[in-house]
Amino acid sequence: MTSDAGKTVVVTGLCRAFARRGIAVAPYKAQNMSNNSMVVLDGSRDGRQSDLLDLRDRFATSSTNDGYGEIGRAQWVQALAAGVEPEVAMNPVLLKPGSDRRSHVVRMGRPDGEIAARDFTAGRERLAESAFAAFDDLRSRFDLVVAEGAGSPAEINLRASDYVNMGLARHGDVPTIVVGDIDRGGWFASAYGTLMLLDAADQALVKGFVVNKFRGDVDLLRPGLADLETRTGRPTYGVLPWHPDLWLDSEDALDLSGRRSVEGARRVAVVRLPRISNFTDVDALGLEP
Repeated sequence: MTSDAGKTVVVTGLCRAFARRGIAVAPYKAQNMSNNSMVVLDGSRDGRQSDLLDLRDRFATSSTNDGYGEIGRAQWVQALAAGVEPEVAMNPVLLKPGSDRRSHVVRMGRPDGEIAARDFTAGRERLAESAFAAFDDLRSRFDLVVAEGAGSPAEINLRASDYVNMGLARHGDVPTIVVGDIDRGGWFASAYGTLMLLDAADQALVKGFVVNKFRGDVDLLRPGLADLETRTGRPTYGVLPWHPDLWLDSEDALDLSGRRSVEGARRVAVVRLPRISNFTDVDALGLEP
């Protein structure tokens, strides 16, 4: 329902759960807006993840970057959870913010110019084509594709050009689960309001809800969940607990304030720039005694 609601964690968990059941599953996110990226094989070069130890250095120093591409770190982690090779089709569009109104575009793993805020609607048609083609490609090769949305599916000002949330769901007839962060408060209003803001065709694809980051007694939540199901005709499939010690590579800097080190750890200071890139690289330092 929002950015940082925990969609990435939910998709990561689902990928691992399906993989453990013997299902060939792949993660997918049509568009990431993130300065946290990973370098992967782009499919034009043979190799396995074990060959990628020095991939970032080679990618940075190569003039052509042949055989390599960039995706968001979140989809890289999700692919590892699924037990499959990370590839550019799992995140076909990566927008790297360069300012409040302009982002660098990485399309199918390769730099592809820039996009400005004023171009955000009209300029996304070619990005949508790449995103849909990548989704269709993954679905042809895997038993199941678990697709993660971005932000909120009820961003009605962007719906006409959307290819990440309900636009993707409509393209692929994808059953959709709305994940919300109850720790922020207002979860019921957000769940109900998100559904009500969608048009009828989009609503038909929404199958239910997931409560994320819950602390407390779940029995106190149950009457509200029952009421929500009565009002919307859709169940809440799960209530996921708050896990402050769960560290996964973050998509954006919204998660920075929640990162902490183990008790008694040596302090490491990192300059928090406005558009800090790959800040998850330093996470491991927070676990050192």
